[in-house]
Amino acid sequence: MLPVTDLSRRAQQRLGAALRARVAGDDAAQRAAVIWGKPGERWFTPQDPVWRVHADASMFPGGVAALLLQSLHPLAMAGVAGHSGYRADPWGRLQRTSHFLATTTFGTIEDAEQTIARVRSIHERVRGRDERGRPYRASDPDLLSWVHVAEAYSFLTAYQRFAVEPLTAAEADTYVEQAAVVARLLGATKVPTTVGGLERALTAYRPDLEATDAARDAARFLLLQPPLPLVARPGYGLITTGGVAVLPEWARDSLGLPMARPLAPVATGIGRFGTRAVRWAMSGVAQERQLAADLS
Repeated sequence: MLPVTDLSRRAQQRLGAALRARVAGDDAAQRAAVIWGKPGERWFTPQDPVWRVHADASMFPGGVAALLLQSLHPLAMAGVAGHSGYRADPWGRLQRTSHFLATTTFGTIEDAEQTIARVRSIHERVRGRDERGRPYRASDPDLLSWVHVAEAYSFLTAYQRFAVEPLTAAEADTYVEQAAVVARLLGATKVPTTVGGLERALTAYRPDLEATDAARDAARFLLLQPPLPLVARPGYGLITTGGVAVLPEWARDSLGLPMARPLAPVATGIGRFGTRAVRWAMSGVAQERQLAADLS
């Protein structure tokens, strides 16, 4: 009979591998070997705030918050609803986003620039009209700026709430500045470089934001109808609760996700617990990789 520690380690590694496959795809190990293992110059190092934030388990609730917040821009939401296939292939969309973030944060400059160029070419083909007939195009610098602001705000806020060691004020400013590198290369123009600038940019977009039917439908799908087996939904609920807690109060109210003030600390605690569970599971994958490297 296996010792409890061995049973725990195997459970940790299995859960970590399952999470990795969901987020990064079945070929995640092979992709990771290229992203982290390929020699070459990189924009960032493991000591940089952007590396620390994007490598942390808080990206799980942060990603949920980013999707919900982005959906409040009607033109951005119209593009997602019309072109992303998030309902038919939600995990595929998540995996493509995960691969983009990992390559541009941790990969070589050469691979990062190629990935950005590929995404820019896709953006040029994504265009249409929203439910009111207003035209949109994914390459619009203003829309790209909104997507970046929503992501940077969500990722940073989630990290500051759920990380083992939050960033200092100076490090948080550096995170915003470093995250802006990729946003500008994608074509965004109004790109903040400090936390104060990020908060002002988020406020400046508020007159353009609204919870359309498509946005509320996306929120229901993300929070209540995930394509997951029943056994996985409680754990998923911990993560999404954390993601909702990260949202500004006005964004929750707009999406029909109000949270009484006394419940906010509870939701944050649930999110922190879920993030710790993800961190524990993913550390098992990291240990598995290290063991394989030591034996090779």
